[in-house]
Amino acid sequence: MTPAKLEANRRNAKRSTGPRTVEGKALAAKNATRHGLLSGEALLPDDDRATFEAFAGALRAELAPAGELEALMVDRVVACAWRLRRVLRVEAELFQEGRFDYADTERGIGFAFVKSGGADGFATVSRYEAGLERSLFRALHELQRLQAARAGEAVPLPVAVDVDLAVSGGGGFDAPSATSAIDATGAEGG
Repeated sequence: MTPAKLEANRRNAKRSTGPRTVEGKALAAKNATRHGLLSGEALLPDDDRATFEAFAGALRAELAPAGELEALMVDRVVACAWRLRRVLRVEAELFQEGRFDYADTERGIGFAFVKSGGADGFATVSRYEAGLERSLFRALHELQRLQAARAGEAVPLPVAVDVDLAVSGGGGFDAPSATSAIDATGAEGG
């Protein structure tokens, strides 16, 4: 982008005030929602509210939060788990769309991988799924730590391990080596 174009963009941005009406603000709030995997709201307009409420209620009953902090962690677990369910739906739709060639002839699931080529929707969905799983398990582990502390149990600090992977000249991986680890007492090991 040229310096003149950058300067023009900056001048235009200073004049922009964004949406002013309630309707405009509500619409702008949904600008980032495309597939719903990273949306601010767990429940999207095309989701079934009753199914979501039943799902959330069952998880809340099973996880039994006590207090606001535990309830916050359970809400996080519910949101991540609901989005993970959505990932399965998105993946199924990608497969369904990808099964057809350009003449709308069904070619099978394998064709979906061949057709996707460089801009791979499957890789994107997989990346979102991995991030959602990490968020789910972080929230679940923190909830378990909070609940154990509330029950009077000793709660060890999380363990941190540094792992170095080296690629050998033959195209394979050398064995991982833990360079340092901090145990639950805070002592460094190696």
